[in-house]
Parts: sequence; C-alpha cells; structure tokens
Amino acid sequence: MADHGAGGELYSGQLIGMLELVWGEGWLSPGGPEEVATVIKGIDFRGKTVLDIGCGVGGVDFLLIETHGASYVTGIDVEDTVLTTARRRAEANGLAGRCGFVKVWPGPLAFPPESFDIVFSKDAVVHIPDKHALMRDVFRILKPGGWFAASDWLIGHDGDPSPEMRAYVAAEGLDFGMASPGRYRAALTEAGFRHIAVANRNDWYRQTARQELAQMKGPFYGKAVERLGKDFVDHNIDIWGKMLVVLDKGEHCPTHLRGQKPA
Repeated sequence: MADHGAGGELYSGQLIGMLELVWGEGWLSPGGPEEVATVIKGIDFRGKTVLDIGCGVGGVDFLLIETHGASYVTGIDVEDTVLTTARRRAEANGLAGRCGFVKVWPGPLAFPPESFDIVFSKDAVVHIPDKHALMRDVFRILKPGGWFAASDWLIGHDGDPSPEMRAYVAAEGLDFGMASPGRYRAALTEAGFRHIAVANRNDWYRQTARQELAQMKGPFYGKAVERLGKDFVDHNIDIWGKMLVVLDKGEHCPTHLRGQKPA
C-alpha cells in the first residue's frame, strides 16, 4: 500500500497465504470482484489509465483490466513481497503489457499532474495517516473529470478509539491510521472534489466477517494449519474475533469513498 506515513514490510508471505485462503487468490481484502464492482459502479473504466494505491499482489488490477476494460493499470505499494508476486502473476496471466507495479516510499505520489483518468484503492488508505495530504495529491494527479474511487477501513467517530478498538488494532499488528467518515469527507471536499460519496459498508462486512471466521474455524482450518502453522492460524482467528466486536459496535466501518475532479 502506498504510505504517507511509516513504511516497512507488513505483509509476509505467510500473511499473504492466510488472507488469500480466506479471500481468494489475488485478494488481500474482502469482497472479491463483487465488492470492487460496487465500489466503482457507474464509473466507466473502458480505455482508461488507472492508478491503484496499495495494489498488493495484483488481483484487483487484473480484474480492472480483464473485466472492466482499463487500458493500463499502475499498481503502487511499499512492499517488495507483494510487488514481486504481482509482477510474476501479471506475466503468468499475459497482462504484463497492460499493468506495471512500482515500489513507492512514504511521501507525495511521484507522478506528474493529470497523469491518470482514475485513482482507485481497495482497503489500503487505512495505512496512510494524513488523509488531507493524500486527497490533495490524488486530486493533483487526476485528469480533469477524473474519478477517485476507493473502499477503506474507517473508525466510526473522531476522538480516541475504544479499548476494544485498540485491542483489535494491536492484534492486527498493522500500521492502521483509521479516520472517521467526516474526516474523509472533509479531506475530499478541501482537495476540490465534487460528487463526493461516503457509504458505510458495516452491515455487509459484519455478516461477511462472521462467515469468514466460521470458515477459518471449520473447513479452512486443517488446510491453513498444514500450510501456515497452528500458532499463526489461531492468532488470525483471534484477530477476526476482536474485529467482530468492533464491527458489532459500529466502530469499525468499512466504507466506500468517491469523488470527481471537476472537468
């Protein structure tokens, strides 16, 4: 994931294996193709150049090309592990000529103004603490009339997280920089976006996460333990349990975000 804050290798091969077991090959966040289709509904990707912030292992990028018709997708991330996997899979899928994967470092996005038709992100902006700086940067690199469309993991309020949220984030061990829906809306507005939408997906993921946890405890458990080790799998089951607590409280609210740069 592109990071305007602290970098570092967070997604080990072991963690990638666990997440792909739960969410499917190529996916390091939930929902798969159906959720992406919901994020981008009404935005025409055909023949468009796309930047994917936090491309992970490339599953989303291949989908945007093969299913949604993007002409070229540039995926950026801070981690060599995921980028190496994405490049290998692009070659294997015959898509190396239509997508590229670039390692980036914390700070402004290193692209000239008006470089992309669409900027997309799936559950990666959570790793970027300064939402206002990011949205100004996204606005800068979009062409006039271009769209920002993303899903992300938000906290449902401003101020300090609850003890339950702190316990969940600590269990994840990731550099989460969660912000409220109001903070995202303000960042998009102040950057200059129009047609802003902020849509809470807590109801959907609260149910989906329960199904994921049941699979992890049941049909996936033996295979996961064999591939990844019992301690690692049990730790992830504990993370899902802590996540469900804050999903049920409404404090953890996966959210869809979008805005358009004026033409």
